[in-house]
Amino acid sequence: MVLVYDGPIDVESLLSRWYTAEHNSNYGAMVTFVGTVREENGIEALSFDIYRPLLEKWFKGWKDRLEKEGALLAMAHSEGDVPVHTSSFACAIFSPKRRVALEMLDAFVEDFKANAPIWKYDVIDGKRIYAAERSTPMAGSGLLAKG
Repeated sequence: MVLVYDGPIDVESLLSRWYTAEHNSNYGAMVTFVGTVREENGIEALSFDIYRPLLEKWFKGWKDRLEKEGALLAMAHSEGDVPVHTSSFACAIFSPKRRVALEMLDAFVEDFKANAPIWKYDVIDGKRIYAAERSTPMAGSGLLAKG
């Protein structure tokens, strides 16, 4: 399940929703990660654009990978502006075994940073500026392709 929020994620509600949905499913572990926008370099917010069809395809690959381990993956990300000290990304892995959940969470978050079709902008003085120095080029993504 990929959820796309317009603006910041309501983390408390989201994690409660995921836990409530799966707590009777006999998983031994629910491991979560929540990304929060940091205040640095004059940033007022981060802003995100998402290419949803490609995100769904990328996410399905991960979902299928985790299902082979008997695990379930959930993810949420923001689109648009997300002010500092609020959250733009959350994910959870439910697994019968905690080790699987912990290892897969790390692999998923690292791959997300490198390959999810989400473009990040800094918002400084009310202006949206592409965060090129903190973005990872994706193979086959036109102007953003790896050179």
